[in-house]
Amino acid sequence: MAQADILQARPQAWRHCARRLRHCSLLALAAAVALAAALALPVPAEAGQLVRAAVAQLFPAPLMVGERDAELPVWPLYRQNATATELAGYVFESADLAPVPGFAGVPPNLLVALDAKGKFIGVSLLSQHEPVFLEGLGEPPLRQFLAQYKGVPLASSIRIGGKDDKSGSARDVHLDGVAKATASVRIINQSVLSAALKVARARLGFAAGRDPSLAARVREDVDEVLSLERMVAQGVLQQLRVPNREAEALFKGTPGAALDAEALRDPDGVFLDLRMAYVSVPAVGRSLLSPRSWNKLQARLEPGDHALLAIWSGRYTLMPDEFVRGSVPDRLVLKQQGLPLELRDLDLDLALKEPAAFGGARVAAFRVIAQAGLDPGLPLDFALPLTRSKGIVYPERITRELALQYRLPQRYYIAGAADEKSWGSVWRARAWELGILSAGLLALAGALMLQRRLAANGKRLQRFRIAYLLFTAGFVGYWAQAQLSIVNVAGAMQALAAGRSLAYLMFDPATLLVWVFALAALLAWGRGAYCGWLCPFGALQEFSAHLGRVLRLPQIRLRSSADVRLKWLKFAALAAIAINVLIASSATSAAIAAPAALWQERLVELEPFKTAITLGFVRSWPYVAYAAGLVLLSAFWFKFFCRYLCPLGACLALLGRVRLFDWLPRRAECGQPCQTCRHRCAYQSIQPAGTVDYGECFQCLDCVVIHDSEDKCAPLLMERKRSNFIPIARADAKEQTS
Repeated sequence: MAQADILQARPQAWRHCARRLRHCSLLALAAAVALAAALALPVPAEAGQLVRAAVAQLFPAPLMVGERDAELPVWPLYRQNATATELAGYVFESADLAPVPGFAGVPPNLLVALDAKGKFIGVSLLSQHEPVFLEGLGEPPLRQFLAQYKGVPLASSIRIGGKDDKSGSARDVHLDGVAKATASVRIINQSVLSAALKVARARLGFAAGRDPSLAARVREDVDEVLSLERMVAQGVLQQLRVPNREAEALFKGTPGAALDAEALRDPDGVFLDLRMAYVSVPAVGRSLLSPRSWNKLQARLEPGDHALLAIWSGRYTLMPDEFVRGSVPDRLVLKQQGLPLELRDLDLDLALKEPAAFGGARVAAFRVIAQAGLDPGLPLDFALPLTRSKGIVYPERITRELALQYRLPQRYYIAGAADEKSWGSVWRARAWELGILSAGLLALAGALMLQRRLAANGKRLQRFRIAYLLFTAGFVGYWAQAQLSIVNVAGAMQALAAGRSLAYLMFDPATLLVWVFALAALLAWGRGAYCGWLCPFGALQEFSAHLGRVLRLPQIRLRSSADVRLKWLKFAALAAIAINVLIASSATSAAIAAPAALWQERLVELEPFKTAITLGFVRSWPYVAYAAGLVLLSAFWFKFFCRYLCPLGACLALLGRVRLFDWLPRRAECGQPCQTCRHRCAYQSIQPAGTVDYGECFQCLDCVVIHDSEDKCAPLLMERKRSNFIPIARADAKEQTS
């Protein structure tokens, strides 16, 4: 038999055990319901949102905390400068602006402070529910990670891991990650940056839709002087020449037509002759401006600012008499990818290097601040609104636009950095891991689809299974950290109940791939595809069981009735977790929701996955003793945790009821009278009648080996004996025949 030694107790003792286990699941479910009811009692709740006084304690003098903004959930920070009070920055909670759910389904809450130029003053932890930081690693590594944001510009390209590259006008900043918590750290980073960008876009002038850290950077090392002809040929200096005829044509068919007498009198006259240049590019600025004007322009620009030079002549002017120098022009508008970017006059008197070449045209420089997110690698779309008025008392205003698209030649900028702040970058960084994992999943799918062929040779199946379980434990578990958990299910339930997106799952692509495979496999094979082949902790238990057999350790095997009752424990554990998740998600009172969330965090510790796989047994001793004890117990009691306690296994067993096929072959003689497969099934998932309980089947394929083996299957053995039967004829019958 598959189990070497079976401990049999006296029938009376087993009947007593059966009576005690009979109501085991009902008692556990009742306890869970009672626990849920007890949670409704008033208990101290977790701290809510910060108030101004609490924020003021964190930012003492010389800083002053203002009143909370009525439109945006931020507190302004002020600093006294002599007799003036100036804005020093903003403080806000990330959960108010970017509630990105963590792997427990609850967003981390971080207190973020930005200065007035978009640089992090600091990031501190208010609350978090990430499983890896609750008990395993603890919060100190997370707090050390958050301390790295201090002094980092929001406009820089912030990446997790690697080394800083301080070359160029925009710095690539690499923050040290946290081992064993890569996915959680990326979610927290996303929370910090998403919340900070919302504040920067609303209060600090950052681009409304584009992350400035992803923009291209102007090259400072191209030091050359270009002639006017070469600037025109390369597209560095681009021109828009509009005669009166074209300006008039814009208003054709509108009430504004024929209102410009001068345009009608001289249709070939120059309405506007405009030339635009990206003058903050050193090669362009030195070629167009006099040395003194170039130095004057550089002195007025902050790091990362952009300057655009307009040179124009003609009837239409960018700066009419009522224009206030230093303000935003009404007659020149800049957009990029449909987003408006603020142009502001620098109020500088600049001299051209060759003024005669432009025939006394007017010159003005406009600035776009670094925080606006202008990308020099993308086209700049300039629009010049032309407005005509018809009528005297209540004139009708008719507006049309002239357009000029400017594109800086590629040799003058460095392409933008890859997006390191979204889940796409995580997938790209782990592409080779995901390739290996995908190949492993396809191999498993093929093996299960061709299981009769694989099981035709018992030794070949055993070698394949051991090799695959090594892949599962080593690569899927310890390398890719793709151990599925009931925490994933609880987190998804909480996120959906709160109306939050499940996009956070994309930050852990390996786990997501395994989940997709496991859920798809439920349709074909039920629970067993994951629990029997892809669970890293299950693989550790199976290796322990193999060791127990090699050492000839006694094996515990319950009677069928006791085994069935004990298997209900995992469903009771699942019910207790689900009840607390529902209470924590739906309760409107913090006095109810907070303790439910706390109990949920404690109940999921029934799973030893975080201790054994995620943290590699590096944790406080009670957790290590529990996880290691379960692994060692499997040497005596085959996969005890998987069969009796695992809430994830219970969840997959319930979901596995959607299974469409019965892959495991059966014969009419199975169970009537043959019991070979049932007695040899280590999971005790074959019923006395011979049918397979797919909710408890781990798809180990041992029964398939027996079913197709003429040496192991009793019905096949009997059939072979009957076919080898030689009838004995009487001697007188032989003589008569001859």
